[in-house]
Amino acid sequence: MSARLFAATGDAVVRLEDSGDGWAAVLSLEESGAHCLAADPAQPDTVYAGLREGGVRRTQDGGETWIECGLEAAAVFSVAVSAADGALYAGTEPSALYRSDDRGDTWIELESLLDLPSRPTWSFPPRPWTSHVRWIAPSPHDAEILLVGIELGGLMRSTDRGETWQDHRPGAQRDVHSLAWHPSAPGRAYEAGGGGAAWSEDWGETWSAADEGRDRHYAWAVTVDPEDPELWYVTASTGPFAAHSRGDPQARLYRRRNGSWESLAGGLPEPLPAMPYALTVGDERIFAGLANGEVWESLAGGDSWSRLAVRGAAFGSLHALAFAG
Repeated sequence: MSARLFAATGDAVVRLEDSGDGWAAVLSLEESGAHCLAADPAQPDTVYAGLREGGVRRTQDGGETWIECGLEAAAVFSVAVSAADGALYAGTEPSALYRSDDRGDTWIELESLLDLPSRPTWSFPPRPWTSHVRWIAPSPHDAEILLVGIELGGLMRSTDRGETWQDHRPGAQRDVHSLAWHPSAPGRAYEAGGGGAAWSEDWGETWSAADEGRDRHYAWAVTVDPEDPELWYVTASTGPFAAHSRGDPQARLYRRRNGSWESLAGGLPEPLPAMPYALTVGDERIFAGLANGEVWESLAGGDSWSRLAVRGAAFGSLHALAFAG
C-alpha cells in the first residue's frame, strides 16, 4: 500500500495518497468542523476525527465513508488510539476526558480527571472562562499509562487507563500543546508547550526541560525518530500572537540530536509562510503540516525538505496530520 496521510483542515478531512509521482487529495467530511485526528495503529483503514461542533466520526475504509460515534459531547479537541490495547480516547472543551473500548460505539467519562486539585486554575487565555483537553497520549508499551495535556492547566498522568490521576508532573510545561511517546524505547516521552519543550525517561512521572540552544520557546508540535530516542523534532515560534496570526509566524522547525538543538532549513521557505501545526513520521519520512495547508516532507532526517506535490482537492488550512500506512 502506498503512503497515506490524513489532514484535518478545521472544516473537513483530506486523504492524501502517495502515487509515486505526487499526492492525490480527496476531500471528505466537508463542513464538519474536523480539527483533530487519530489513526488506529492496528487498522490502517480506521481513522477517527474529532469535531469542534459534533463529537467524533470514524472511518473504517480509509476515508471513503464516515459514521458518527456515540459521544454526545460536542466540542472535541483531541482524540487518540492506544497502540497497546486499542482503546479510543477523546478530550473536550470544557475539559473532560472519555474512553471507548469498542471503537467509539459506547463511551465512559473518566470523571476523576476533574477532581484534581489544580482544576480551579485551568484557564485557556483566549477564553479564560474555560479550558480543554488539548492532547491525549496513551503509552504504546503499557495500556495502563496515559498522559493528558490541559490547555492551559498542566500535564496529567494516569497509571490505570484514566480511572485515577496524578496532577501536573514536575518539570513539565503547564501549557501543553502536544505529546509523544517513543515507539521502541519504553518510558521515553516528549512534550511541546507554550513555554518550551521537555522530555521524560520515567514514563512521564518527572520531566526535564530541553530548551537550551533554541531561540524560540513557544513550542507547538513534537515528533520523534522511531529508531533513535535521542532524535526528536519540535516546531516553535516567538509567541502565540506570531504563531496564530495571519502574518509572519516567526516559526522554525528544530531537531534535537545528541542533546543539542539545531534549526532546520534545507529547502524550507525562509521565513515559513505559516505556523507548522503538525509533525508526524511514517514510511521513513518526516511530515510537517503548515497552518496554510502546505505539507512538507523530509526523507533525510530533516536535513532537506520538499513540498508535497498535491493534485485533486484544494485546501487552504490545516490543523492536524495523521499517518495511516
